[in-house]
Amino acid sequence: MRDTIEEVTVIIPSYNPDEKLQAVVSGLKAAGFNDIIIIDDGSDEEYQKPFAQIKDCTVLHHEVNRGKGRALKTAFLYCLENRQNKKGIITVDGDNQHRPEDVYACAQKLLEEPNKLVLGCRNFKQPDVPFRSRFGNLMTRAIFSGLCGVKVSDTQTGLRAISMQYLPLLLQIEGERYEYETHMLLDMKNAAIPFAEVPIETIYVEDNQSSHFHPIRDSLKIYKVILKFVMNSMLSTIIDLALFYLSFSLLKSVASLTDFAVIVATAIARICSSFCNYMISRKIVFKSRGSNSLVKYYILCIAQMTLSALLVNGCTMLVGRGSLMTTIMKAIIDTTLFFLSFRIQRNWVFKKANTECFPIT
Repeated sequence: MRDTIEEVTVIIPSYNPDEKLQAVVSGLKAAGFNDIIIIDDGSDEEYQKPFAQIKDCTVLHHEVNRGKGRALKTAFLYCLENRQNKKGIITVDGDNQHRPEDVYACAQKLLEEPNKLVLGCRNFKQPDVPFRSRFGNLMTRAIFSGLCGVKVSDTQTGLRAISMQYLPLLLQIEGERYEYETHMLLDMKNAAIPFAEVPIETIYVEDNQSSHFHPIRDSLKIYKVILKFVMNSMLSTIIDLALFYLSFSLLKSVASLTDFAVIVATAIARICSSFCNYMISRKIVFKSRGSNSLVKYYILCIAQMTLSALLVNGCTMLVGRGSLMTTIMKAIIDTTLFFLSFRIQRNWVFKKANTECFPIT
């Protein structure tokens, strides 16, 4: 099997490295990898020595720091142009947190199952895992599983083995920094590309102090689609209430419409606010260019309102029809349907075709 490792290219993005980068390269060479591409992502002048010391590797340079996502895209494009004979690539972090044996195991898995995205997955239950890594992975796993249907045990792993056939898709995925690896999982799931997991040793050098991940800034980028969905829903609620107030104020003064003022005002407000919600979701949240999304959106809206009414009514028959209890039941049911709606909108209403991905940024 070791001979077939020559069919795989190793990619190492690096920014302001220290001596650990040389240790990573030496370990990979000892494991049998002879095609290694390193991306200097705009490292400062005082950090250029580690790149100069590395021999028999391809080193690509960014003039300025552009982020891990862009560094990976630079390497993917280079491989498409210069490594057409390879069967796949493996991304490896340059801080010596991935053992050569684990990289080798991922390469084996890729060559055995080239149609899958292979993830080297850590065990976050170990006591020496830093809190920010444990918490970040737990949160992302819960969000990905519940809202996006992506079930992987390590959403933030940098050790990934990918078939060459998927590189054109990866070049179109949104993201320039750490959020790119998150979008990769979402878009490959959307393209119906299966995942395979390889257990790897969990290593944190110096409590992961060498990581350039910024918890607040990069987490906001990772969760921005979900945050935009929540903000859009809040905006739609405000529009709905404002239009209801204005419509009702006008209609109740018309004698012939007094008895129907609430119904008509509700209809006007809901139609306008839902259309605003649809346009923002299509253009900003999910960035969809697919057809028939408007029809699908309103099918979902009707189904969601009907299901909400049926469930609330069923619950009140069981626990009583008191105003407070009914309101509590409705809040719980609508919150659950809200998160379910996100998943349905992403995977059905605004689903991108397998050939349609985010534009290169």
